[in-house]
Amino acid sequence: MFVETASWAVPGLALMLALLVALAADRWLGEPPTRWHPVVWMGHYLDYCGRWVQRHAVQQPLSSPLESVKNYKAFWIAALLWSVGAAIFLGVFFALQALLISSPWWLAGVLLGLLLKPLLAWAMLKSEVLTVQVALGQSLAAGRARLAWLVSRDTATLTETQVRESAIESLAENLNDSVIAPIFWFVLLGLPGAALYRFANTADAMWGYKGVYKGQSWAWAGKWAARADDVLNWLPARLTGVTLALLGGAGLRAMRREAVKTPSPNSGWPMAAMALALNIRLGKPGVYTLNPAGIAPRQNDGQRAIAYASKVLVALIPFAVGAIYMIATFGADKA
Repeated sequence: MFVETASWAVPGLALMLALLVALAADRWLGEPPTRWHPVVWMGHYLDYCGRWVQRHAVQQPLSSPLESVKNYKAFWIAALLWSVGAAIFLGVFFALQALLISSPWWLAGVLLGLLLKPLLAWAMLKSEVLTVQVALGQSLAAGRARLAWLVSRDTATLTETQVRESAIESLAENLNDSVIAPIFWFVLLGLPGAALYRFANTADAMWGYKGVYKGQSWAWAGKWAARADDVLNWLPARLTGVTLALLGGAGLRAMRREAVKTPSPNSGWPMAAMALALNIRLGKPGVYTLNPAGIAPRQNDGQRAIAYASKVLVALIPFAVGAIYMIATFGADKA
């Protein structure tokens, strides 16, 4: 029986099955080939548009790397290109989802799940963090080099402790960005919602810098992308942080106190919860320190962090399935 969910007639059973299929495919199949990966396509679009913005809206940086001359032209051009890209990917995934609603619910669920899978990446995130741990066991230089795959900061001068901190921070932040938040928006808005979120998050990663990055000023060109990601991540980040804190035995007040130390309004929540759960210090030199009373990360703390993050995902799956059922039932009552 077909019910209405978030303005799209989608069978509730198919959506529930799709989530489980996506998680199973993530574990057993991993990432699709690069040429078929929608997040890679999003990155290509944003890379091309970003270079176009920098050519046509040149920004002159001031003395501080976090300052730049106000450039409304750069802001509005980037905002327009972001909106066009968001509309394209939203439309494509809306059409794909609409195409499947005439299929039997089990077939629609399997196909929707395979389409959802590339929009979340838990297995790859775990693998990358473990790879950093292995590389660091070989040498500090190898650990720094591998960490550069995960973070945008310069890793060349990081100490062994800072490499461990950065890897755990990246795991906590991307537990939300790459796993929980796409699922959150899938539950609310179906496949198009997950795609819209993933586009916004990718745009923030590529454009959302507060100043100069790789010789280009994003202080104004990246504002729209950064704010859009902040809005879409506001609830999922807090959901991730609260769940991690509860499972890790961390106090919610302590987590909130630590979370607001970070420049980002969202990433501090899962990172603070992880720091408290593991009783370790996390931070970026000269910017913030989370749980300063904790100890420096040790060799096995990366594995412990992955274990806690895995518990968060397992704990939230039943709630996600239940939420899909309630939304589908509500839509059926309104139909």
